[in-house]
Amino acid sequence: MTAAARSDSTGVGGRATGGLHVTIESRIPDDRIEMFYRLYEEAFGPLRTKAIARQVLHRSEFHEEMVDPRVAKHVARTATGEPIGVTTLTKHLETVPWISPEYFATRYPEYAARDAIYYAGFTLVAPSARQGAAFHAMIKSVVQVLVAERAAVGWDICSYNNTRFSFADSIRAVLDEQQANVEVAVEDSQTYYAARFTGDGAT
Repeated sequence: MTAAARSDSTGVGGRATGGLHVTIESRIPDDRIEMFYRLYEEAFGPLRTKAIARQVLHRSEFHEEMVDPRVAKHVARTATGEPIGVTTLTKHLETVPWISPEYFATRYPEYAARDAIYYAGFTLVAPSARQGAAFHAMIKSVVQVLVAERAAVGWDICSYNNTRFSFADSIRAVLDEQQANVEVAVEDSQTYYAARFTGDGAT
């Protein structure tokens, strides 16, 4: 499922509660990339057998995103500064290979004219962390950027994650909490088919 939201109010928030805070970084240090990749693989690896569309970045693709300054990394950190999660956000839609930048430019021309169209890539959290709090803190940080720029943003959630973890509802809850003047709508869907040919004909 692909969704998009438009944010039409301004304002920014502060640090997250519970000792967590979020930093926005253009590049993840080399000595942290492997740690984040292990978390990514743990979180996204099972989707190789749960979703038809490829949901998992190759190691080289993941590394490229972590060092690409065009992709903002919203990093959740504990009170001591230890990173425990990351969410990616970019207005350079060409860095997201599975979407069509032209679609968004045509769909939201006034936002394109202001260079205010974003795409949220992936979110991951260390399993040892309080996942709900870290997820909430990172999405809140992303929303604050979008609200401040009166942006349009797209994101996608595969049906497995949406059914199993209710990610769409969790994102909607953060939007509601921020009291942003925002419209959320399902933008597109793609149905995958399969045919099994047997000795007795096609199934």
